[in-house]
Amino acid sequence: MDNLSLTASSATPSVSFDAVGGVLALSGESYPENAFEFYKPLLNWVSRYLQDGASAVTAEIALSYLNTSSIKSVMDLLDLLEAAHRGGRQVSVRWSYHKDNDRALEMIEEFKEEVTLPFFIVAVGA
Repeated sequence: MDNLSLTASSATPSVSFDAVGGVLALSGESYPENAFEFYKPLLNWVSRYLQDGASAVTAEIALSYLNTSSIKSVMDLLDLLEAAHRGGRQVSVRWSYHKDNDRALEMIEEFKEEVTLPFFIVAVGA
């Protein structure tokens, strides 16, 4: 499979997926007018990647803000990764946030509660 790359905008995060290394990276903020439309290509790509017998997947996430529809879309992504994990695939999430952003931490902890895959929360910032 080819790599996936979506360029960030003022309302959407940057997205990249290295198909060879199995690393998915999302960073920035996510509050597009239509989150479902923005995330649809990513969800479809990840679904195909996981069906093709790909190896381990590491999601490196650094989303500092998500609107309600983005939260749903990110949960859809985590559901795909969770299903792969339950199917025996090595999958993990590493979600970074600025240590002073308590709201982001609360949101990330809520995501973590919804999955059983290895999920690491990392505080960054001076």
